Amino acid sequence: MPSSIRIGNQDLTVDVSSLGAEMQALTTNDGRSWLWTGDATFWTGRSPILFPIVGKAPDDQVAIDGTVYPLAQHGFARRSEFALATSTATTCRHELVASSATRAVYPFEFLLAVEHAVEGRALTVTAEVSNRDQKAMPFGFGFHPAFAWPLPAASGRAHTITLDNEGEPELVRLESGLINPAPLSSPFDKGRLVLDHAMFDQDAMIFPKGAGEGLRYGAEGGPNLRFHFKNLPNLALWTKPGAPFICVEPWHGTAAEAGASSELSRRPYTNILAPGAATRFAFTVEIL
Repeated sequence: MPSSIRIGNQDLTVDVSSLGAEMQALTTNDGRSWLWTGDATFWTGRSPILFPIVGKAPDDQVAIDGTVYPLAQHGFARRSEFALATSTATTCRHELVASSATRAVYPFEFLLAVEHAVEGRALTVTAEVSNRDQKAMPFGFGFHPAFAWPLPAASGRAHTITLDNEGEPELVRLESGLINPAPLSSPFDKGRLVLDHAMFDQDAMIFPKGAGEGLRYGAEGGPNLRFHFKNLPNLALWTKPGAPFICVEPWHGTAAEAGASSELSRRPYTNILAPGAATRFAFTVEIL
């Protein structure tokens, strides 16, 4: 059975489940909750970890060196039980290693470690992927945290995403869960996007490049969340139309492109990790 651990300080409390090493709550000392609640009416996720793929594969299958494996959307990490490796009052580290179940769909020896760490009014989530195999290991990785929309005490206010780099990154859309690579005009204006539920009638908005390493999500004249990303070049924004949450998703890897190769190593922005090597991905969210 999944277990839960609570970490925090005088400013911020975070609950993390062993199932998927998934954050369950992000609460400030005034009792306000910033993370989506996981209401099954809309979506049961809260902050899933995406590994070893981001998004869908054609027919839910990937090819690895020509051999086809079944692999469901966003991979298996979010449905896997992690072991609690270490914890302190303000940090916890969960680990997932290869098993017979993972090898059946992803034939590699790996370690996926996810650490949550609280400092002041900021949370940093760091994932480390290690290749314990004797061959190069392709994979995609992503964070999928969902935050309240509207934010606490901000009902009725316009909510915006503002890119630190003031960019206007090109938009791509999904078709039956796969990337249509044809770029569309950016919805950002000098780095600013006013959120509207109608934007998500066609599923997620995906920005494969150009969104930068930081942004703010906030309510005009109200609270703001400041984000910083490390080794996460792709950005997606997603909700279900009318649902009271917005997912701010930094990725390194995207869904497969429609009509493209099913080889995992050829998916856009795929990581290729050498034997014995490791790499890290991280995002920080600070409540302003």
